[in-house]
Amino acid sequence: MPHDVSLDHPAPAADTAPAGDTARPAARPGNRAAAGVVLAVVGGAGIAVQSRVNGSLADHVGSGYLAAVVSFGSGLILLTLALLVSRRSRAGMRRVLAALRDGGLRPWQVLGGAAGGFFVATQGLTVGVLGVATFIVAFVTGQSVGSVVIDRLGLGPGGVRLVTFPRAVGPVLTVAAVAIAMSGGLGSPSALLLAVLPLVAGIGSAWQQAVNGHVRAAAGDVLAATLVNFVVGTVVLAAALGVSLLAEGLPDGAFPADPLLYTGGIIGIAFIALSAAVVHRIGVLLLSLGMIAGQIVTALVLDAVAPGATPPGVATYVGAALTLVGVAVPLLAERRRHA
Repeated sequence: MPHDVSLDHPAPAADTAPAGDTARPAARPGNRAAAGVVLAVVGGAGIAVQSRVNGSLADHVGSGYLAAVVSFGSGLILLTLALLVSRRSRAGMRRVLAALRDGGLRPWQVLGGAAGGFFVATQGLTVGVLGVATFIVAFVTGQSVGSVVIDRLGLGPGGVRLVTFPRAVGPVLTVAAVAIAMSGGLGSPSALLLAVLPLVAGIGSAWQQAVNGHVRAAAGDVLAATLVNFVVGTVVLAAALGVSLLAEGLPDGAFPADPLLYTGGIIGIAFIALSAAVVHRIGVLLLSLGMIAGQIVTALVLDAVAPGATPPGVATYVGAALTLVGVAVPLLAERRRHA
């Protein structure tokens, strides 16, 4: 995976360049934050596409757990092959192990992939009862609020980020936006206690982004940090699949011939790598808000163009627009702070 020099090694300031040097000045922090949020939106779009791909695969094989293991497992195989040919990434893995030994990286900081496994398991446990709408509202609520708390506690690699008014408004608007967008499909109120599980999964997602940033900082390489996430996530999902097989027996589906349904692992690699690369620049909150915006907008597009899909209603478009406002408020505040 190519190394993003602009993210890891900012260009020198313009006043340090020799006289007559025509090189462009370094990007301002606010501009780098904007670029980071754009990448977060791209990552969120990847999540929406991956969800559609993995959902279709699960329908074919008859097991959401099996589809998730195939997705994570294929990503793990690709990353392992990349590691074998990348000297830099192998050195990054050695740095991760060294950081674990000397205490520079705590053991719990390499377990971010477990949050992804928990999220997938939670889908299988609750979506059938809650419905997709309530599940998404609960997950996004946990992700947004968890991001604020994690930034305030300084659990991410960027350190403590205070809860200012714009940073608090962003999550509130985002939660309201998702609720509006999905208001037509809320589940039964009697089942809302189950929403605690996706709520915790959303908090776990924010925590995953933070700890993956620490692994990336220790490794000095995005590919190595992504591999650590996929190893942990695959182990967790394989255990969940084992429990599912013991409880329910073998699924009655079949593996499809369409190669596009096996691209979930590649999309996951891109999403995790983007997150690990930019979280230290923009913090967990802006990363989460950007991803939520990407998920919502891409889901609208997929629903609008997919054959046989129900076209989005007015409320969905209003919610999507409000989501973008929720992302823009803290981003503009960040740009003004660095102006």
